[in-house]
Amino acid sequence: MFADRAKIYIRSGKGGDGHISFRRELYVPDGGPDGGDGGDGGDVIFVVDEGQNTLNDFRHKQKYCAGNGEEGGKRRCHGKKGKDIILKVPPGTIIKDFETGKVIYDMADTKEEVHLLKGGKGGKGNMHYATAVMQAPKYAQPGQPAQELWVSLELKVIADVGLVGFPNVGKSTLLSRVTNAQPKIANYHFTTLNPNLGVVDLADGNGFVIADIPGIIEGASEGVGLGIQFLRHIERTKVIVHMVDAASTEGRDPVADIHAINAEIAKYNPEILTRPQVIAANKIDACVDVDAAVAAIREEFEKDGIKVYPISAVSGQGLKELMWHINELLQQCPEENVVFEQEFFPEFDNPNAGPISVTQVAEHIFEVSGERIERMLGYTNLESERGFEFFQKFLKENGIIQQLTDLGIEEGDTVRVSDLEFDYYPS
Repeated sequence: MFADRAKIYIRSGKGGDGHISFRRELYVPDGGPDGGDGGDGGDVIFVVDEGQNTLNDFRHKQKYCAGNGEEGGKRRCHGKKGKDIILKVPPGTIIKDFETGKVIYDMADTKEEVHLLKGGKGGKGNMHYATAVMQAPKYAQPGQPAQELWVSLELKVIADVGLVGFPNVGKSTLLSRVTNAQPKIANYHFTTLNPNLGVVDLADGNGFVIADIPGIIEGASEGVGLGIQFLRHIERTKVIVHMVDAASTEGRDPVADIHAINAEIAKYNPEILTRPQVIAANKIDACVDVDAAVAAIREEFEKDGIKVYPISAVSGQGLKELMWHINELLQQCPEENVVFEQEFFPEFDNPNAGPISVTQVAEHIFEVSGERIERMLGYTNLESERGFEFFQKFLKENGIIQQLTDLGIEEGDTVRVSDLEFDYYPS
């Protein structure tokens, strides 16, 4: 069964706790702290697998968790990093936050690994907390918590051309004639149950990828029939080809069919209709009066710049002219794939990303830790006035200043954030 949607739970690994221990050797009865750091938790990584074309692998397993980092050890031994988990998805997969439906990442043009959820950072051992006034610290930093998230995976096929039309108008037959695809073909009203892709090879290195989108019917955008499951697959296409039964062999009006399908596309995503369109008036071999049938379609649509090509997918008549016109339209389109912008950032928007920890590690020394604040420091220039103002605002809005106040911080005390130290002066 073709699967183009899936809901899965992903979780990165928890960071290993820092270790508390003291050096004990012969003739060294009171050695200093030597507790090692915990290992970082594993990441949740997504990669594109060109060999996949469905999300079937995610139908049978729903939970994917990376490994936790190991606790630090004695003698400054660092804990082992948790094992990453790698999830392979087909090209064109979009990863969304399940609760909000916002886009986290579009895997359309991605060639490298995407570390979607970072593992928690390992905690520091007590060897880091020795000071002149605290030579035997009995404190180690706990590892940062894991991130967890329910996400939805949606496959939007990557094709230059989307072939749309009501069931049984000959889309699969056309695809089989102009490409190397071998879709199942039969005279039923709903035979195609998954998008079929094929490559059209033209002379002089010209060509394109065309997708046969399963039958879209009236009401598809509102959930009628199966068409709603496949409207998403035309979102990346650059050119729309309407295929109609010009001979009206089943009593359908080809002009009304095109208007009906465009209405469903407009309800789903109006932006799609701004792309070039062309009409393939099929089954002219069955027409009693070909000129009259095609003229009616041309009169309705060619005034809007949409060309009409009379064809017979069975005999091959008119297919060459149609394919070259589609190729010309593609030459005028941007070369880049349609890519959906990121709307959801797991490290900030995810309520399960983990809290920011505020602790007093020694007299007059406080520590602020957490993945969110470390990521924030990664893109903030604290040497600039604007950057430092943003940093202070972040501390205030996230309740960090209040937590420090509740712990009894005093003016001139030291605040450690990651590898940085600041003197505290209340504003």
